[in-house]
Amino acid sequence: MVISAHPFRRTLGAALVVAALASAATACSDSGSGPAEPGRGAPVPAAGQQGRAQAPGSAGALNAYVERVRKQKAARALAAKKWGLAKAPLDAPAPPKVKPRITTRKGFETDGVGLPPVFTTVPTKQKVVFLTIDDGAEKDPELLRMMKDLRIPYSAFLSDYVVKDDYGYFARMQKSQESGVALHNHTLNHRYLPGLSYKQQKREICGMQDVIEKRFGKRPPLFRPPYGNYNEDTLRAAKSCGVKAVPLWSAEAFPDHMEWREWDRDLHPGDIVLTHFRGKGDWKGTMPDMIRRVMNVITAKGYAVAKLEDYV
Repeated sequence: MVISAHPFRRTLGAALVVAALASAATACSDSGSGPAEPGRGAPVPAAGQQGRAQAPGSAGALNAYVERVRKQKAARALAAKKWGLAKAPLDAPAPPKVKPRITTRKGFETDGVGLPPVFTTVPTKQKVVFLTIDDGAEKDPELLRMMKDLRIPYSAFLSDYVVKDDYGYFARMQKSQESGVALHNHTLNHRYLPGLSYKQQKREICGMQDVIEKRFGKRPPLFRPPYGNYNEDTLRAAKSCGVKAVPLWSAEAFPDHMEWREWDRDLHPGDIVLTHFRGKGDWKGTMPDMIRRVMNVITAKGYAVAKLEDYV
C-alpha cells in the first residue's frame, strides 16, 4: 500500500508579567497588612504575618523580567518593520510540560504495527503552528538573518544531494538562534521511496541519519519522505535507524500564495506548514519573500509559530 501526500501539495510571557504584577499589587494592598511606616510607601506586616513578607530581591527580579520582555517585544517590532512584515509575529505560549501523544492521521495508515506515526497536525489547543523547510537547495544568508531577527522557530528537513556542497551553511543555521534550529531527515537523494526496495529505502533514510549525525552532531528523530510518499517499508526502514515520527504538512507556503490540504483552506491549532529552500530561479521571489508571505498569513489569523520539537 502506497500512501501519498503529493496530490494535495499543497503572550504567555506577557500574561505572566500581568499576573505577577497583579499578584504584587494584591499583596501590597492586602487588608490584613498593618499600617504603613511613617515616610514609607510599603505597609508593615501585621503581627503574625512577618513570614509573608516579600523576599529580598524578588521585586528586582520581577522588574528585570518585565524589562527583558519589553525589550524583546520592541526588538521584534523593529525587526518586523525592517523585514517588511505587516505586523510583528505573535509570541508563542510556553510549550506543554508533557508532549502530546502523536498518532497516525486517519487514512494515512499502513498495515504495520508499532511504526512511527505519520501526521499533518500536532494535537494541541494552543493557537500555534509549526514552520518546516525542506531539502536545502537554496542557501540564502538573508534567511538566517531574518529568522534570527524575528525570533521565528523552524525545522529543516535536509536531503544530502543538495546540502553537501555547503554543510557549513546548515551548521550556521543550526546555531543561528538561541534555542537552536533542528535539522532532520529528508533522505540522501530525494527519491520516490515506494518505488524502491526495502534495502534501497533503508540506505536512503539511514544513510541520511548518518550524514546528519556526522556533520551536525545529532541523529534526528524526525523524517519526512520526499513528496510525502511512503509505504510500510519506508516506515520500517525509518524506525530501524532511530526515527520516532514522520511529520507531513497541512499547508504549503510560497512567496506569492498558500496551498492548503484541508477543505476549509485555513489554519488550525497544531498545523504543520511546509515550504522549501528555494530562490528566484524556482519560484516568484526569495526566501525572505516567502517568510514575509507566510508570516503575514499566520499572524493575521491569530497564530504564533512554535518550535516543533517542543511538541513532538
